[in-house]
Amino acid sequence: MTTIEGSVALVTGGSRGIGRALVSALYERGAKKVYATARDPRTVTHPDAFPLALEVSDAASVAAAAEQAQDVTLLINNAGASVNAGFLDAPVEDVRREFETNFYGPLLVTRAFVPVIERNGGGHILNVHSVLSWLGVAGSYSASKAALWSQTNSLRLDLRPRGIEVTGLHVGYVDTDMTAKIDAPKVTPESVAAQALDGIEAGAYEVLADDLTRQVKAGLAADLAALYPQLAA
Repeated sequence: MTTIEGSVALVTGGSRGIGRALVSALYERGAKKVYATARDPRTVTHPDAFPLALEVSDAASVAAAAEQAQDVTLLINNAGASVNAGFLDAPVEDVRREFETNFYGPLLVTRAFVPVIERNGGGHILNVHSVLSWLGVAGSYSASKAALWSQTNSLRLDLRPRGIEVTGLHVGYVDTDMTAKIDAPKVTPESVAAQALDGIEAGAYEVLADDLTRQVKAGLAADLAALYPQLAA
């Protein structure tokens, strides 16, 4: 089992929203050091965090970050984009851009940090998914998060023999900038961060951070019309 206390963590997208809440929660639980990444590290506001420049879709940027953070034992792939490009009418470049951030970004970061974590005696990776990993209602965003979910499931098998555990975090509506225009019940970033760290310490394969996510996951075995009522119309 992974222990947060004394760990050295790196949180991608650590300057706002869930990422910022995770940085705070890690320190509250006794993490020794937390790298908080952002495209502009000056936007990292936690007083104890170690700001680190990172563009997750850029291989050179990822390599530079890994070179600077050689003591990491816990990696949290939180950075993401929300383009929501439609498959029939949006430019294909928009779809590709979403995948570059939400699928290839975590993959590049994970590939760079697995050797680091392994050299440090093993550890843990948390990938931040979405309830839309299971619901194809948001175009490229849903597809990219579904692909990330599959990536996480594969990595869990690949990394366990190497002493690295993998947890997937699924969330619905979280009260962040990304959902500011959505009128729906939302959970707080702090609640999501607390549940995520609980899951890491418990060795959970997945963390379902709100009622909506738990409801959708429970319905995956049902007929598709249960998840997509428009099919039954």
